[in-house]
Amino acid sequence: MVEKAGSARGVVLITGTSSGIGLASAVAAARAGYTVVATLRDPDRAGALRTAADEAGVTLDIRRLDITEETSLTETVAEVVAAYGQLDAVVNNAGAGSVGTLELLTMDQVRAAFETNFFGTIAVTRAALPHLRASRGRLVTIGSIGGIVGQPFNETYCAAKAAVEAYLESLAPVADTVGVAVSIVEPGPVSSSFVDNIDLDRPAMLASAGPYTPAFGNYLEYIPAMFASAQTPEEVAATVLDVLADPAPPFRVQTSQFAREFVAGKLADLDGSTVVSTTRQWLGATSAE
Repeated sequence: MVEKAGSARGVVLITGTSSGIGLASAVAAARAGYTVVATLRDPDRAGALRTAADEAGVTLDIRRLDITEETSLTETVAEVVAAYGQLDAVVNNAGAGSVGTLELLTMDQVRAAFETNFFGTIAVTRAALPHLRASRGRLVTIGSIGGIVGQPFNETYCAAKAAVEAYLESLAPVADTVGVAVSIVEPGPVSSSFVDNIDLDRPAMLASAGPYTPAFGNYLEYIPAMFASAQTPEEVAATVLDVLADPAPPFRVQTSQFAREFVAGKLADLDGSTVVSTTRQWLGATSAE
């Protein structure tokens, strides 16, 4: 990314900075010399962000932005450009988890997950693109290995992340023709409050899982093992900073060896049998009875 006069390394807007990867990326980018506009849906939840910035000795421009509200989105982007005269990068990080298989979710819950994880991400991208074209800047989106490999009881979340992957993979060469680099950062398990923020009452879900109770119970027992080797948000943020600074960033970047191997396994699995066999084991079964 070309360095700009307004700051050492340009102006970057990051969504979903109240915790986790977004918070860590905002602090890391400010420490690296960027002017950081750290946005979050609820300003009352900015306490951890302010504390982290103070401890790091950096300054953040903290603003409200709800990626599912068009007025909030367009007004915030316009205000940022008016304040700084430019927008050089956007990090799409805001998202929401969704746990539960299709019969255990309402269609409203499915649509809400897509509204945040897919439509919200695309809306931010659309609002930012004219300004990124002007600055010949870049768009970095926090994806997930779940957008590559579908995972049991995460169908809705994985589907929304896969939709983001497909959309931005299609957009990337088009954006490149007007000088905007598009990249997706794909973490594996991350130890952050993102998982804790999922509205998940495990006993209640198990009690209402009906025929899915055994599989869901096995899945819940498997999850801690997957997160035993989780990365920290700061480790993922380091990858985000690498992508922001790379003169020719790749489209798809995994953040760990685990994530690289996980994604590579899917890309080599032409008929899907290996992936489905693997994820079926998470449920404690080899086939349907």
